[in-house]
Amino acid sequence: MKDLNRREFIRTAAQSAAVLGSAAVISGCDTANNNETPILKQQGESVMGLVVAKMDTVRVGFIGVGQRGSGHVKHYCHLEGVEIKAICDTDQIVIDNSIKYVTEQGFKKPDVYTGSDNSYRELLARKDIDIVIIATPWKWHTPMSIETMESGKHAFVEVPAATTLEECWQLVNTAERTQKNCMMMENVNYGREELMVLNMVRQGVFGDLLHGEAAYIHDLRWQMKEIDRKTGSWRTYWHTKRNGNLYPTHGLGPVSQYMNINRGDRFDYVTSTSSPALGRAAYNQREFPKDHPRNKLKFIAGDMNTSTIKTVKGRTIMVQHDTTSPRPYTRHNLIQGTNGTFAGFPNRIALESPPKEISALYQKEYKQKLLQWEVNGRKGDKPVEPSFHHWDKDMDKWFEAYDHPLWVRMGAEAERNGGHGGIDFLMMYRIVYCLRNGEPLDQDVYDAAAWSSIFPQSIASVADRSNSKDIPDFTRGVWEKAKPLGIIT
Repeated sequence: MKDLNRREFIRTAAQSAAVLGSAAVISGCDTANNNETPILKQQGESVMGLVVAKMDTVRVGFIGVGQRGSGHVKHYCHLEGVEIKAICDTDQIVIDNSIKYVTEQGFKKPDVYTGSDNSYRELLARKDIDIVIIATPWKWHTPMSIETMESGKHAFVEVPAATTLEECWQLVNTAERTQKNCMMMENVNYGREELMVLNMVRQGVFGDLLHGEAAYIHDLRWQMKEIDRKTGSWRTYWHTKRNGNLYPTHGLGPVSQYMNINRGDRFDYVTSTSSPALGRAAYNQREFPKDHPRNKLKFIAGDMNTSTIKTVKGRTIMVQHDTTSPRPYTRHNLIQGTNGTFAGFPNRIALESPPKEISALYQKEYKQKLLQWEVNGRKGDKPVEPSFHHWDKDMDKWFEAYDHPLWVRMGAEAERNGGHGGIDFLMMYRIVYCLRNGEPLDQDVYDAAAWSSIFPQSIASVADRSNSKDIPDFTRGVWEKAKPLGIIT
């Protein structure tokens, strides 16, 4: 690097990273039983509802272009008002794949930074990048996000944003001091069903909210066959180091937005329990030779972790994590109120007092079935009159009545561009839209910290015989007056 300022930034970033690392060791905040973390005096203003200057063109750098990051690169090739300036990774194979895709779309070849774990600092030292997309192994998420903000850029990081309470506070403190966005890219918030339910909640369809259920139940044992490259080469080892909910945010993000967490309510404390850790060892014994290194690992993360969050307003949220058991995928996505419930996987609704239009459809369908039953000589079971005692699994009428305006406008394009059915593309579209139009992001650093904090606090609870562990108020009281996420169009 020839530019003195760039060299100075890299040197300063390295020093900052060393300080952050030593602080975690000194305070003991990286221990599984920790329930305290030092809260620095606020060094800047709150970033709740942060609006930054409009960007005519969003200039992007990517750190990590592997299994997640490569998809993000592809999405940015199909968004207006974007320039892909640079990419960074330590794996030449994924670098070449992303470069090939970008140039095949007719764009200029982005600059490449590689060669060491710290090559990303050369990318951060550039002055012609506005935002950085971080899709690296979990241990890098917080330090890279902090250095991104310190370099004058906005950080967009994969889930979870942090793995300790110390890291959660580091993200919050840095965002407030630098006045830069730090958004954890929780893509599930942009699913069609999740957006529809958010719209229904905002219109009071379920009444006053009482309880939610969220989960990441996804059999990922096969990832342990990824030995030298890809996600399994590093994610597997987390199951040997921590026992708790190792990946809480996918189901929790949407439920948190339904309940206005950090914007009218907030997490108060969490209680967590784990089942035995049996499935991964059994899988390895079946799939690998007896003397294979995978069979020497000692797994401690319970195959199923169940955590219960209590909010300040008294609501409850059950959050489950299981990436080991042979069972169908689910995020639960359940929200329960005084007037009824929506539950996902499969989608179903039960309401005591449905909206008038839906109630009229129920009665029409019931009368038709009853008439047909009479015509058939009352053979078979008599049709059941619609009520909250029976799930309604026909979603078409609900989508027609409550499809979120964002999905109505962008859903087809999102599905066409793909990424978990279009939700990845829609998330990236919203990021770019907000930055180009001077609007606050849909998710902020307080969401990143609160949602990610279930990771360390569930671990602390499991280690302490499931005693409850406090969730800090990362907003420093701003949650009481913050405006809920609106129904964007």
